[in-house]
Amino acid sequence: MLIQIEHLTYIYAAHTPLARTAVDGVSLELCPGERVGLVGQTGSGKSTLAQQIAGLLVPTAGRVLLDGTAAHERTPTARAQRRRIGLAFQHPEQQIFEQTVFKEVAFGPRNLGLTQAEVAGRVQWALEMVGLDAAAFAERVPFALSGGEMRRVALAGMLAMRPDVLILDEPTAGLDPQGRQELLARVDRWQRETSMTLILISHHLDEVAQLAERVVVLAHGQIAADGPTRQVLANSQLLRSAGLSAPQSVALLEALRAAGWQVRTDLLLPDQVVAEIGQAWRHRSGT
Repeated sequence: MLIQIEHLTYIYAAHTPLARTAVDGVSLELCPGERVGLVGQTGSGKSTLAQQIAGLLVPTAGRVLLDGTAAHERTPTARAQRRRIGLAFQHPEQQIFEQTVFKEVAFGPRNLGLTQAEVAGRVQWALEMVGLDAAAFAERVPFALSGGEMRRVALAGMLAMRPDVLILDEPTAGLDPQGRQELLARVDRWQRETSMTLILISHHLDEVAQLAERVVVLAHGQIAADGPTRQVLANSQLLRSAGLSAPQSVALLEALRAAGWQVRTDLLLPDQVVAEIGQAWRHRSGT
C-alpha cells in the first residue's frame, strides 16, 4: 500500500480556547514494504499522525491517501483500504475483551466472512508468529495471562487480519527487557516473512535502530528529519534539537571518541559496536 500524506494538519479542539495543533503541515510518502521508525518526544504528534494514517481522525487540513483513496472518507472503497491497516495502540492488551485466546484472535478474521477453517488457520499462524503455542493457549482466558503474553495475544489479533500495513505505537511500553527483545524479534520475523509495511512509533531509539530502515523525526508536529536510520540516529545534535537522546550505542562511541579512541560514531547495532570497539582496542594496544 502506498501512503501519501499531503500538507496534513490536525488541531485538537479547533476553534475553541483549548485548541492545540498536534500535526502541522506534514507531507510524507511511505512506500509498500518499508520499515519506518516514527520518533519524537511526548507531544510531538506521533500518535496523532498514526491515527490519521489509519483514518480514525478527519484532518483539519490536508489529506492522507491510501493507494489514492482519502483515508477518512466514509465510502466502501475507503473502508476497504482502512481494513488493510492494523493499528496497535499503547498497551493493546487493554483492548482484549473475548473469553478465550482463540476467540480474541479470531474476532477480526470472522468479521471478514472467512470460513471456520480459514479462521482457525489464521489464528494458529498468528499465535505461532508471536511465539505462543496454539494448542496450549487457544482455550486459555486472556485475562489470566501475564502482561507479556497478553501483549502477544493482542498483536496476534492484529496479524490474523493479515494487514498490509502494521502500525505499532510504543509496542514495548511496560515490558521488561527480555519481553521487549522477544516482541521486537517477533515483529521483525513477521515483517521479513510477509514483506508488509511496518511503522514503529517509539521514543526508544535503540529499538527503532533494530527494526527500522528509515526514520522520521517529529518535533512540534512537524518533520524535523527524514532519512536512512543510521544517518538520522547517529546525528546526536539533530536528535537533541528534537528533544531526544541518542541511542546508547551512539552515546558510547561518542564518549570513546571524546576520550581519544579512534572509533566510528555512526554504528547502531550491538554486534557492530562490539566489533568496532574491539578493533579500536587492538589498534591502541598495538596487537
